[in-house]
Amino acid sequence: MAIDQLVKSPGTPTPAGAPDTGAPGARRSFATRLPSLTGLRFPAALLVFAYHAGLPIPSMRVLADDAAAFDLYKVVGQMGGLGVSFFFVLSGFVLTWSARKQDTAKAFWRRRFVKIYPNYLISWALALGLFASAYTPARTAIANLFMLQVWAPDFSLNFSVDPPSWSLGAEAVFYASFPLLHRLFLRIRPQHLKYWVTGAIAGIIATPAVAYALLPDGPGIPGGELSSVSQYWFSYVLPPVRLLDFALGMLVAHAVLNGRWRNIGMIWSSALLVAGYVLTYYVPYLYGQRAACIIPIVLLIAAAAVADAENRFTIFRNRTMLWLGEISFAFYLLHFVVLTYGRTLLGDRMFSTPAGALILVAEVGVSVLLSWALYALVERPITKRFSKPRKRGPQQIG
Repeated sequence: MAIDQLVKSPGTPTPAGAPDTGAPGARRSFATRLPSLTGLRFPAALLVFAYHAGLPIPSMRVLADDAAAFDLYKVVGQMGGLGVSFFFVLSGFVLTWSARKQDTAKAFWRRRFVKIYPNYLISWALALGLFASAYTPARTAIANLFMLQVWAPDFSLNFSVDPPSWSLGAEAVFYASFPLLHRLFLRIRPQHLKYWVTGAIAGIIATPAVAYALLPDGPGIPGGELSSVSQYWFSYVLPPVRLLDFALGMLVAHAVLNGRWRNIGMIWSSALLVAGYVLTYYVPYLYGQRAACIIPIVLLIAAAAVADAENRFTIFRNRTMLWLGEISFAFYLLHFVVLTYGRTLLGDRMFSTPAGALILVAEVGVSVLLSWALYALVERPITKRFSKPRKRGPQQIG
């Protein structure tokens, strides 16, 4: 299906209960809460957990059988890229959907900082204290503290201290850019959104091609995949390049809000996402990391939002999935700490495949419990307390 068939032309009927005026700038009246997208956050975080758990390296591996360990990695080897791309697109979509009309850039940045940085700081300190300090130079630890680890083509720097936290360095750029991008995208005529969405997707798909064509072929990234460090950094890590994912989420949110999105539903979107993941095994490595699943990701996020807007049932709206979605950010930051420190506690012993599977399930459970604690004791109270500036009392003059 072509992208311009997904972004509707003027006059295309909108879903029931959501009238489309057809006028430029006219937007559908939707509730700001998107429970299904909250619920989808945890499966996305679990994909990243699966990727790290399946890495066949000494600091992570628990399976004694070589064939089983490498078979596991073959299955989960692209899940990290899928999960991260989902979060980047989702971030742009949700922030656009919930944007406040009278908001200021300063207020937006304040909310993002108090939501993100306390959890980030705690995971940084835990990783450094439990294992990373043994091999992390001080300058690398400081670069991580200030989310600067993503700005150089250095694999050991990009994924240092708490490796999943690299994506927050990219998100910081997204948040800094959001107020300007939001004002720009609001000026796009609804009937022109299809061109912008198509352009963003084309840019994402072209990124690996640019990396392979213009950047050196070596040295290779660890693991022997067909990518050099500089190619991987440019295509997968560099924040201005990953800003395309975030901007795509924003543009799709505008298309849905303006009644210009052709929704294919969550079932078909999910099926296409599975097909996209299978495709990652048949395309060059960076295309699998970056491009193969981007259209299904967009379709699924938009379908979940439309389902919520129309108050339709989805399996991600129940109380359990909502709770898991709320703690998913903490889970994303803490799971690598649990996996790595858990491997340390297990010593040098390796395990049978059934025992290894039980250990990984247990580590999911531990990660969930610790994430719950971090969310309940840090993220939620700090966000509630500091998202808004204190009200000033009467000021004296003279």
